[in-house]
Amino acid sequence: MKFITTTEAGKKWGLSSRRIGVLCSEGRIAGVQKVANTWLIPEDAERPTDARIRSGKYIKVSHTEGK
Repeated sequence: MKFITTTEAGKKWGLSSRRIGVLCSEGRIAGVQKVANTWLIPEDAERPTDARIRSGKYIKVSHTEGK
C-alpha cells in the first residue's frame, strides 16, 4: 500500500496540510498511520465530508452580495 503525506493530501483535496492533520487526529480519514511526527495517509483514501456543513459541500458566499 502506498502512502502520501499531509502536504500531498492537502494539494490533492484542496485543503491545508494543517487541516489534514486535524482530520487525521480526529480519526476522520480511514487507514491513517502516525510514524514519529508524520501522518501517513493511504493514497486511495477518500476525502472526508465537511462536518461543519450539513450538505457536506462548502459554498462560499461573498459578504458584499446584496449591498
